[in-house]
Amino acid sequence: MIIKSNRKVTCPNCGEFADFSPSNPFRPFCCERCKLIDLGLWASEQYAIPVHMQINELDEENFND
Repeated sequence: MIIKSNRKVTCPNCGEFADFSPSNPFRPFCCERCKLIDLGLWASEQYAIPVHMQINELDEENFND
C-alpha cells in the first residue's frame, strides 16, 4: 500500500500554506488570485534580471546615429 502525503509549500505571493499536489490547480500558489497577481507582475515587467552593460559592450553604430 502506498500512502501519499500532501506536501505543503508557502505561497510565493501571500505566504499562506498551499498543497503542492495535482489537486491544487494553482500550485505553487494557494489560489487563483495569488496566481493572477504574480502573472500581472510578470506582464508589467516588475520581475527583471538586472543587466550591467559596460561601454565597450555597446554597439558603436548606436553612437554614430
